[in-house]
Parts: sequence; C-alpha cells; structure tokens
Amino acid sequence: MEIIGKLQKQFIDFIKALYHEGFLDDQFLQLKLQDESSPDFVFEVVTLFFEDSEKIINNLAATLQQQVVDFKQVDSHVHQFKGSSSSVGAQRVTNACIAFRNFCEQKNLEGCVQCLQHVKHEYFLVKNKLETLLRLEQQILAAGGTIPVLS
Repeated sequence: MEIIGKLQKQFIDFIKALYHEGFLDDQFLQLKLQDESSPDFVFEVVTLFFEDSEKIINNLAATLQQQVVDFKQVDSHVHQFKGSSSSVGAQRVTNACIAFRNFCEQKNLEGCVQCLQHVKHEYFLVKNKLETLLRLEQQILAAGGTIPVLS
C-alpha cells in the first residue's frame, strides 16, 4: 500500500510541476475529467496527438525546404498543429505555434525555420513529459491504486 501512496504523490507533484512550468494548461485537466468515465480516453487522445504531431512536423520541414515556399501551406500546417496542441493542453507548443504563424504571415523564411526548430523542441519536451506521466499512471494502476483526481 505504501508504494501506491508514493506513486500517487509523485503523480500529483509531477503534474503540478507541468502546470507550473507551462507545459500543460487547463485543457489537459478537462481531458482528465473526461477520463473518469472512459479510462483510456487521455491515453488515446495523447497518442493521437503524438502521431499527428510527428506528421505535421515532417510536413512543415518538407514545405520549408521547397525551392519556392508556399507560406499559406506552412501556415495551414502550423494552424493544424496549434489546434491539436491546444486540444491536449500542450500550452508551450501552442504558444510556439502562435509565434510561428506570425512569421508565416510575414513570409519570413528564416523566422519560420527558426520557429520550426523551437516548435520541435517544445513538442519533444512535452512529449517526454506526457510519456512520463502516462507511465506513472500505468504504474499506479498496476500496483492496484487509482489515479488521483486533479482539481
């Protein structure tokens, strides 16, 4: 029983840190609330976010490497990435996408390339954090515990 309490405390401390550091926002809390009725909901949504994000990042990189860059296409990919990031509460990725879209509007290739690197960096940071959080949830459940309710 002691291990479950430690894991639950670790879970709460970790998720509080993710909020405090700006990795997640209240949208993630909303997902967690929906998770109570469908236990795999957050896992499924986050997994889809990972899959979609990798595709979008690859599409952005390819589009920015074209001889003539279609900034409307770049903006469309960034807009899509911003939406999916926002839907899972990945606040820092969402904010990086907002800055990226400004460079798209200015048709600033150098700014877009720099923003792509920043967006990728923020995405891989939040991906690592969310994977850790999901692993922690699995450990709690495997030990016979319940996931603490966030408020």
